[in-house]
Parts: sequence; C-alpha cells; structure tokens
Amino acid sequence: MPILEANGININYQIDGADNAPVLMLSNSLGTNLHMWDKQVPVLAKRFRVVRYDTRGHGKTSAPSYPYTVSMLGQDAIALMDALKLPKVRFCGLSMGGMIGMWLARQVPSRIEQLVLCNTAAKFGIPEVWNQRVATVRASGMKAITDAVIERWFTKEFREKSPKEIEPIVEMLHTTKAEGYAGNCAAIRDVDQRWAIGDITTPTLMIGGKLDPATPYEAAELIAKRIPGAKLVGLDAAHLSNIEQPEAFTKALDGFLKG
Repeated sequence: MPILEANGININYQIDGADNAPVLMLSNSLGTNLHMWDKQVPVLAKRFRVVRYDTRGHGKTSAPSYPYTVSMLGQDAIALMDALKLPKVRFCGLSMGGMIGMWLARQVPSRIEQLVLCNTAAKFGIPEVWNQRVATVRASGMKAITDAVIERWFTKEFREKSPKEIEPIVEMLHTTKAEGYAGNCAAIRDVDQRWAIGDITTPTLMIGGKLDPATPYEAAELIAKRIPGAKLVGLDAAHLSNIEQPEAFTKALDGFLKG
C-alpha cells in the first residue's frame, strides 16, 4: 500500500476502482483500520475510485504520542486529497470517521460533494469516559478493553452467530497502538459539533444502528435533524453496522451516492 508523508506523519492508504471514476473516500472508526471496509469495497469499486486510509494513530499510519484534535484529523484527510489531486470527493466515515466527515463538510464544503455519516455522533458522551479509556490502554494495553469494545460494536446475536466475522476486527483493535488510540480518544472527547453541523449544506445521508450502544440511534436522529435535508436510514445493528449488516449498509450507501 502507498504511504503519504504529510503533516509530520506517514499516512497509509489504498485505492480501488478505475482512475477516471468519481472518488469516494472512506474513513475508519476508532480502533480499526482501512480494512473495516473490505465488505463494501468490491461493490463500491465497480462505480467509484475508492480511496480508504488509516486514520492517524491506526493501522500503518503513524501514531504520535500526544493528544489529537478533530482539526488535526481533518487536515490529514485534506492532505491526502491534495496529494492525490482530488478537488472533490464523496466522503463516508463511521463513528470517528463520521466526526471527521462533519468537520470537513463544515470547514471545506467545496471539497465534499456528498457526505455519509455512519454510527456517529455530534458529541460523544462525557469526558470522564474517554479519560478512563485513555488511562486503561496506557496502563494495560489494548487487550484490556477488548471485551467492552466488542460488546458495543456488535449485538449479542451477531457475536454468537458470527465469531469468524469478528476475529479480524478484534485483531485490528489489538494491533492499534495504545498511544495512537489514546490520541484519538482525546480528539473524540473534546469535540462538540451539535450546533455547528446546522451550517452543513452538503447532501448528507445518516446511517444509524438501532441497536448501537456506543452512538445510540438518538444521536443519529439529532444529526439528521440538524443538517438541512439530511436523509436517515436505520439498520438493525450495533456500532459497526457495515460489518454486522453489510448488504443493507452497502445498499443504503450506494443508493444514496447514485443520487
């Protein structure tokens, strides 16, 4: 996979699909990497040039050991767009990726042609939760949070029926560097876009998990209500809805992008 040097870090990315196709950029959740989109790419790459990347602190992208900000993460995405000479993209982000997508649609609206926000929130809970998570991974490593994270990411039914589907996701979590995870927790902890997203004018789809304990469906409803004209699709899934309900997720995403 190619590596981009930008903003003082190395950004790992992958491109699938025809060079002359419209561009769709995919942004991963906290604790995963660009392979979280593996079930979507074969379908999407038939119509799009799919650009996915490891967010700062994840996968093969650098993981500096200091607190990150949503602006920092957004600038990384812009740097990748600039390096690939992409004046406009369709942007899809899940959870933390959705946080980045909202920031991009606010700060550089001319660069975002369509916006898809998945299992995300304009504000992610209270600071104490994130501070505790940072303390845990720094003291005990990523495996210390595995059980709690997987319970939020997938419903009990899916965990029992599809353990093979979950194994690679657990591996993504375990191979995420603790300092990178902690840096991103700080960005999530400190962001509040509940009122600012009312300024977004980009055509937007919000995909929410009706069984999501990490970013409850009410958070999806709030985003869809605040962003003018936003569409809302609810899936019978927990947090990683693109993995738990891949066909329904991909259908909703692809249908929206077709316009």
